[in-house]
Amino acid sequence: MIVIFIDDIENFLSFLDKRIMDEVFYEFKEIKNDTDLSLDVKIEVVLHFLAKAKDTLILYETKQIITKPISSNNDSNVIDTLQKIFDKVDTSIRFIKGKIREIFLSYSP
Repeated sequence: MIVIFIDDIENFLSFLDKRIMDEVFYEFKEIKNDTDLSLDVKIEVVLHFLAKAKDTLILYETKQIITKPISSNNDSNVIDTLQKIFDKVDTSIRFIKGKIREIFLSYSP
């Protein structure tokens, strides 16, 4: 398997036509900062999808940092916003919460 990390979300979107399924997997990681006293928290959103070139699986991945209020416990707002962005490229894409092992399980026959 080859892993391709893409820094820019627009470049990540440009590779979506290579995916082998309609699912884009995501996970959230809170970025801890004990010295930050603000009312916002930074979240790392990791997005990935699988592609295939001949007999080789390719994992495309990007990470985006977003800021949201500490009081906001609703990750669905983030996913809804991402869905609107991805819908401009392809309306068949669905977001699935999961990690790499779940991607392989969903792809395996």
